[in-house]
Amino acid sequence: MAILNICRYGKEILTQKTKRINFNFMEKKLPKIINDMTQTCLAYNGVGLAATQVGLDISLAVVLLPQEEEGSYKRYVLINPEISNREGTVLSSEGCLSFPGLNIQVPRAKKVKVKYLNEKGLPVELNAEGFLAIILQHEIDHLNGKVFIERVLPKDQAKVQADLEKLSKDW
Repeated sequence: MAILNICRYGKEILTQKTKRINFNFMEKKLPKIINDMTQTCLAYNGVGLAATQVGLDISLAVVLLPQEEEGSYKRYVLINPEISNREGTVLSSEGCLSFPGLNIQVPRAKKVKVKYLNEKGLPVELNAEGFLAIILQHEIDHLNGKVFIERVLPKDQAKVQADLEKLSKDW
């Protein structure tokens, strides 16, 4: 297992929609990629990581939902995920491994229904709400070439841009 390099804001791959995975073609390669992404996410204290964030143009994300027991998490592996339903709205305070140090308020759906293949290639339909729903939306946005600063409320855009310019000098 390896800790992968995280692509920072400004890398072109973060703005590109990913290619769908042909599970049968990629099946033998996926376990290593998934494990490396999981270890990378843990190493950076993240709760989710999209393949684009480590320079891979494939529709794959891992989500590590923290559990009550210290240091434990429930892992979700999402291959070709799509949000099929959204309900309600909530303002979420979010950070991103590709934008270290930047935390912003982003409007998200309170509940989502996500369809995807799991790491065994089996179809899954997941109804999520709360923190899990927010993480899923954030990671699926990455796979669609959208980063969270694009979702910021208009009234906050100038402040986010100023913060981004300051922070990116240290990246």
